[in-house]
Amino acid sequence: MSVYFIANIRMKDEAAYQPYLEAVNESLAKYSGEYLAVEDNPRVMEGEWPYTRLALVRFPDEETLNRWYFSTEYQAILHYRLNHSDCDTIVVHGRI
Repeated sequence: MSVYFIANIRMKDEAAYQPYLEAVNESLAKYSGEYLAVEDNPRVMEGEWPYTRLALVRFPDEETLNRWYFSTEYQAILHYRLNHSDCDTIVVHGRI
């Protein structure tokens, strides 16, 4: 069953965040992560959304997502996202 990694990101320093963007695609591909959407300033239908970017990534299962997230490759770049943005991330399990 697919698992989805959703990151709601509020950018603080785009230039300092850039090394993350340059390396994240390779790490995702290695662990079968697939971007389904990346959107700067999506349209808010209801409520408030205090972020500047949303990323939606699909993995084949939670084990694969965890192997990616805790991998040496991803941990080596994660600090760029955590230090140069405010980010709330969630994991959602698909039903299909």
